[in-house]
Amino acid sequence: MLSAVKHIADPIIIETLDRLFASLCDTACIAAVEQGEAAEPLWHALSEAGIPRAWVPESHGGSAATLADVCAIARMAGQHAAPVPLADHMLAAHLAACHDLPIGDGILALAPPPSTHDTLSITRGRIDGQRHRVPFARWASAILVPIREADGEQLALIDPRSVTITQAKSLCGEPLDHLSFSKVSPLAMAPFSGDLAGEGLLLAGACLRAQMMSGALAQVLSMSAQYAQERVAFGRPIAKFQAVQHNLAMLAGEVAAATAAANGAMIAAAEHGFADPRTLLAVASAKVRAGEAANSGAAIAHQVHGAMGYTQEHRLHQFTRRLWSWRDEYGQESEWAIRLGRVVASGGPQALWASLTAL
Repeated sequence: MLSAVKHIADPIIIETLDRLFASLCDTACIAAVEQGEAAEPLWHALSEAGIPRAWVPESHGGSAATLADVCAIARMAGQHAAPVPLADHMLAAHLAACHDLPIGDGILALAPPPSTHDTLSITRGRIDGQRHRVPFARWASAILVPIREADGEQLALIDPRSVTITQAKSLCGEPLDHLSFSKVSPLAMAPFSGDLAGEGLLLAGACLRAQMMSGALAQVLSMSAQYAQERVAFGRPIAKFQAVQHNLAMLAGEVAAATAAANGAMIAAAEHGFADPRTLLAVASAKVRAGEAANSGAAIAHQVHGAMGYTQEHRLHQFTRRLWSWRDEYGQESEWAIRLGRVVASGGPQALWASLTAL
């Protein structure tokens, strides 16, 4: 029997974040980041509230938040389209603290698990190679980089000034930079261990991205419902038309499905850890379902808003472009669907129902 209490986020954290985001994370703040300006007032306020260190143990200056708290924070960041790497920083700070690496006071960027295009290697304690698509690297005070080698994994803490950063942007206009290493000496390094090593980091990142997408989808639904009440056509709000009601009902269904899947992944990870096969099944399902909801949900929202939703002045695109960006990070739904199919097929037909009910 799962304990429901430990999977419920602290309401004080939610209320604090909601007020903070409402006052500082407005359309102008998001647009400024997309134009190349760092959201320093927002990050400073988050830091003052202790949010970036939420997942850090108290012994390392954090508040020892539960995974439920961390996922709720990620969801709130998505719900407000917060243009800061809050989820990635929390994950990186958690990893650093668990491996006795210094965290620092600024943004701790996290390089995602290496892809086939990444070629990092360590020789005599120095790092060479490339790492692509690192969120917010240009504004980070340090970068945490996982490096896979033949004899195991390492976590390297990097000074951004020691690498060449090629600036790039994600689909939503946020920094997604490329790093080039040439005989770089890390600030600190430790063997990567624990349940976040190996595929655990990929699962954790996907779990948090699913929460962020569910939050953004909830906001898209709220905006669409409000717009349908305000937009008048033929003498009455378009919310009175059956076709629009049908679209809103479909969007609500997508939001509910994505949220349930994301929360299921969080519960599985909290109960079993990120190295457990049951967590792989739940996280893969969540990333697939949230990715599908991001695609169809954004389409429905833009259809409800009509031409207004496609303008630069309207805020809808700040959420839908983030949905499309997060859908591709830490594995696209097609990649997770393939892995999910392989996991199910490897267990045979008799194990499918048992696997589903074990979640």
